[in-house]
Amino acid sequence: MRSSCSTVTKPGAIALIFSILSLSSFSQTTRLNLLVNGVTTNLNYGKANSTLEPYKKNITGLQLGASLQAGITPRFSLVTETYFIMKGGALKRDNPITGNKSTLRLYTAEIPVLARFQLGRVYINSGLYVAYTLAGRVKTAGTQAIPEKSTKLLFKNSPDGFKRLETGVQAGAGYLFDVKQTRFALDVRYGYGLTNISREIERYNRSLSLSLLVFNPWKKNPLGKKPDL
Repeated sequence: MRSSCSTVTKPGAIALIFSILSLSSFSQTTRLNLLVNGVTTNLNYGKANSTLEPYKKNITGLQLGASLQAGITPRFSLVTETYFIMKGGALKRDNPITGNKSTLRLYTAEIPVLARFQLGRVYINSGLYVAYTLAGRVKTAGTQAIPEKSTKLLFKNSPDGFKRLETGVQAGAGYLFDVKQTRFALDVRYGYGLTNISREIERYNRSLSLSLLVFNPWKKNPLGKKPDL
């Protein structure tokens, strides 16, 4: 009876040990990462979104900045990022707003603060972001009678004005993996704007990013537990 129990529990114990070692090797640490990504964005038009849905088109832009993961516990960390991001969306021809095909571009500085929970190689994160639009432009296609037009956005309290300050929610997940001595993360993130960024027409930012991060751990974690003197 004892030998039978021993043969059953040994494989289980070995698997448990390897699982613990695997979880420890991918535990949360303090890391600083460079962000250079492509991002897909679009606009939600609030109450008019269902009407404009057939005309909506995604656009792609650039995301450039840095990400800091501050390890709090072996499974939990806070992530803050600062980056420049290009947002906006496009409308196909014959749409009810501009008539001709148009593209709205927003050039924005954005700071998200996320809570990250990690289990082994997989992590999930979510939190809020604050963004400030530095500039913007709308480009409208021309016709045989009307030339193509590119107009700077106005950030003022008027019917055709836009708002610079925006807040929203981000959520996503990632997967960690090693290549030789370097650790990478494949991160998927969705951004859901909560602020109507224009005054005459409802417009809310939506974004989807797929990032490949190179993790560089700090030799000393400033948020870690200090040794007793």
